[in-house]
Amino acid sequence: MRYFEDFQPGDVSEHGPLVVSREDIIAFATQFDPQPFHLSDEAARDSIFGGLVASGWHTASLCHRLLVQSFLGQTASLGSPGLDELRWLKPVRPGDALRVRVEVVSATPSRSKPDRGALKLRMEVRNQKDEVVMTELANVLFGRRPQGGAPTA
Repeated sequence: MRYFEDFQPGDVSEHGPLVVSREDIIAFATQFDPQPFHLSDEAARDSIFGGLVASGWHTASLCHRLLVQSFLGQTASLGSPGLDELRWLKPVRPGDALRVRVEVVSATPSRSKPDRGALKLRMEVRNQKDEVVMTELANVLFGRRPQGGAPTA
């Protein structure tokens, strides 16, 4: 278990890859973002994308799936009060293999609640060509190490 104290500005970790399938793109869009270029190869062909693309919200969801599975799930994360920035830079297409690079931008202990602190995390989602497809600047709350708890390596 990693606590607030285990993170320093400049720390970097990478997570993934996760391959995005055509079926997953269409299933997500059908339920959450039913725009034609997310739903059908035919409609997408005539769009500005020239082919089927994932919803940006799908890309953000996949980013967070990777984060929880291989990063946040092993920490004292207390959730997030929100994002400062979210940018979709390139379309995500069927077969893309996404990975997430996480950098700790800042670590601020809470002044009013001594049991926690806030990390500002910069995330870059990259595809198999190493192109940045999405960026995010998030604020995440983390629990502090209980008194007497040993630091983790």
